[in-house]
Amino acid sequence: MAERLKNKVLERTDMVDLVAGPDSYRDLPRLLTLTDNNQKSVNVLLSLDETYADITPVRLNENSISAFVSIMRGCDNMCTYCIVPFTRGRERSRPVSSILKEVEHLSEKGVKEVTLLGQNVNSYRDISTDTKIDNVTSLADGFKTVYKPKRGGLRFADLLDRVARVNPEMRIRFTSPHPKDFPDEVIQMIGDHPNICKNLHMPAQSGNSDVLERMRRGYTREAYLELVHGIRRKLPDVSLSSDFICGFCGETDEEFEDTLTLMEEVRYNQAYLFAYSMREKTTAHRRFKDDVPADVKQR
Repeated sequence: MAERLKNKVLERTDMVDLVAGPDSYRDLPRLLTLTDNNQKSVNVLLSLDETYADITPVRLNENSISAFVSIMRGCDNMCTYCIVPFTRGRERSRPVSSILKEVEHLSEKGVKEVTLLGQNVNSYRDISTDTKIDNVTSLADGFKTVYKPKRGGLRFADLLDRVARVNPEMRIRFTSPHPKDFPDEVIQMIGDHPNICKNLHMPAQSGNSDVLERMRRGYTREAYLELVHGIRRKLPDVSLSSDFICGFCGETDEEFEDTLTLMEEVRYNQAYLFAYSMREKTTAHRRFKDDVPADVKQR
């Protein structure tokens, strides 16, 4: 919100003297000095390398048996409808050593379930100096990216393996993923570790290939279904959830019908449904018209 609404926040109210984005926490002493001198201060610059690796999170409830561990920030996918790349910046991942240290600490405190967090959590890629670099890039079959494939580094499957081994009795979950980042090795790792929960979020957004192309999702209906069927073959007891956007730019009744048939075929355990809302700065805002009536989106 700070990155997107900084000017409006300062202009509309005299109650706000400082606007800081998540990557500017190291700059807070300077910003506070400015406000002490009756100057409004703003820093919402997004860092290319800030991972918060040296920050120890404060748990609000020390007695909770569950905890969240942030492993990466940002998103490079540039889906046409999404503001996240502009408000969270490029992808950057915490070093695996930092993550494992936090998970080990949580295990010692009696935490029974850890959820790994990231805007595009399963694209995790640690390229810090203490990890092996090879020439591997991993995407699910039939999926592509709008950016140059990233090679090398310790990937999400490796991280899952290491986190799951910290305490075999501790349940491991992760959110929010992108379907393209479910290569075979990730699915295999989930199956190999009983403590990695077999609940996967597979955000489809649409069941129509033309709409998916306009959304720049990087896959077709057919590729998505093949991935889902492959996961069900390898993880028979898997529980699947998804996200869907209704009324994206130019969507017809026939295209929306493909989303309904996709849901019928996959038979998700849970789905999150959203009426499309245009966001400034996105590719859709520049190129497309938000032409589906609001009452149609809400039907």
